[in-house]
Amino acid sequence: MARTRHVIAVDVGGTETKAALITGTPSHLDRRAQRRRPTRPTGDAVVEDVTALVDDLRAESPAPVDAIGLVVPGMVDERTGTGLYSANLDWRDYPFTERLEAATRTRTAFGHDVRAGGLAELRLGNAQDLRNAVIMPIGTGIAAALVIDNRVTDAPGEIGHVDVGHPDPCGCGQTGCVEARAGSAAIARRYAQRTNTEVKGAAEVAQRLRAGDPDASIVWQEAVDALARGILLVASLLGPEAVVLGGGLALAGPLLTDPLGRRLDELVTFQRRPELRLAALGDEAGCLGAALLAIDMVEET
Repeated sequence: MARTRHVIAVDVGGTETKAALITGTPSHLDRRAQRRRPTRPTGDAVVEDVTALVDDLRAESPAPVDAIGLVVPGMVDERTGTGLYSANLDWRDYPFTERLEAATRTRTAFGHDVRAGGLAELRLGNAQDLRNAVIMPIGTGIAAALVIDNRVTDAPGEIGHVDVGHPDPCGCGQTGCVEARAGSAAIARRYAQRTNTEVKGAAEVAQRLRAGDPDASIVWQEAVDALARGILLVASLLGPEAVVLGGGLALAGPLLTDPLGRRLDELVTFQRRPELRLAALGDEAGCLGAALLAIDMVEET
C-alpha cells in the first residue's frame, strides 16, 4: 500500500500560476492549501515566484515536504527538466528543475501542463476507465494529452496546429489551424470581426448563440467544424475510445458536445467514432497532475 506523501504542486499558466499543498498517493489526492498569483515572463521570474509559493505553502505542511511538482506550458523536455520554448512567457532552453531545486533545496518533478492535466484526468477524473484516449483542454490554445495503453505519452499533442483546410492565419505562422477557429480567443475575435462588436471571450459568444444570434451561430458552427476535423485526424491515426474535452470552452457542455458529435457523425467514414466526454477536474487538472508527477517520482526512488 502506497505511503501518503506531502508535495507542493505548481501549475504555471500563461496568465496565472496555481500552487497547492497536497497530500496523497498515486491514486488519491487531498488539497490542504492553495495559492494563486499572476505569472511573470522569463524563466528566472517563474523560479523566483514558484520559490516564494513553495516557501509559503511549506509553512502550512503538517509534515516535511517530500517533493515539488512543477508543470509549465510550451515545449518541454521532462527528462532533463528543461523548458525548451515558450513564446508567450519568453524562455528558451531554461533549466527549470536545476534552478528550482537549487532555490528550494527540494527534489522537483517537472512536466508539461497539458500532459500533467491528462494524467490527472486519467487517474482521478473522467478518463479512469479508458485505455486509449485523447484528453483535450480547449482554451486560447488547443493541445492534447494522448493516452495509449493506459499511459500518457510524451507526444507533443499539438492538435490545435493541425491544418484543417480553412484560410485563416494562425499565430504559429501556418494557416488553417484548428486553434485559429476553435480556440476560445479565436471564437471571440472572429465574432467581433464579423459583427464589429467586442465580446468578453467565447463564453459571451455562447450566450449570444443561446439567445438566437445568427452571427454567433455561424462562428460557433465553424469552430465546431474545425474541432471535428482535428478530432477526425486523431481518430484516423490513433483510434481513441474517447475524446475528453476540458478547458474553458468545455464549460458550454451540450452546446459544444451535441453539434460536435453530429459533425463527427457526418465526417466519419471508416474511423472509429470516439465517444465525447467532458473533463471532470476543470482548471485544477494541471495542479493535480503536477502533484501526481511529484508523488510518482518519490515512489520510484
